[in-house]
Amino acid sequence: QVQLVESGGGLVQPGGSLRLSCAASGFGLTYSNVGWFRQAPGKEREGVACVGATDSNTYYAASVKSRFTISRDNAKNTVYLQMNSLSPEDTAVYYCAAGPLITTIRSMCVAAQGINEWGQGTQVTVSS
Repeated sequence: QVQLVESGGGLVQPGGSLRLSCAASGFGLTYSNVGWFRQAPGKEREGVACVGATDSNTYYAASVKSRFTISRDNAKNTVYLQMNSLSPEDTAVYYCAAGPLITTIRSMCVAAQGINEWGQGTQVTVSS
């Protein structure tokens, strides 16, 4: 019953915007650290943005800072990733993850190996 589901991905033109949603069921996302991660073909998974459960501090990868915004809607048990000014380099499968092992290293979002919950991912393609 514990589940994370991403939605909102799709095809968008360069310069366009998308809002990804990460909806949780079976547990309270409010009480979890939550991160967005992405993986492009042939590349390693990278942290995009994350938000802390206790202090609500947000962190962003340098490549997306000022363009992406992570936010919570506690009433809907959902975390969002607003993505603006998208470029082809943003093309990837985007995953959300929640749990105590979502953390930061030098302000970069990371997911340590462990019992974090992961969604199945949503494809974001930026192309003209």
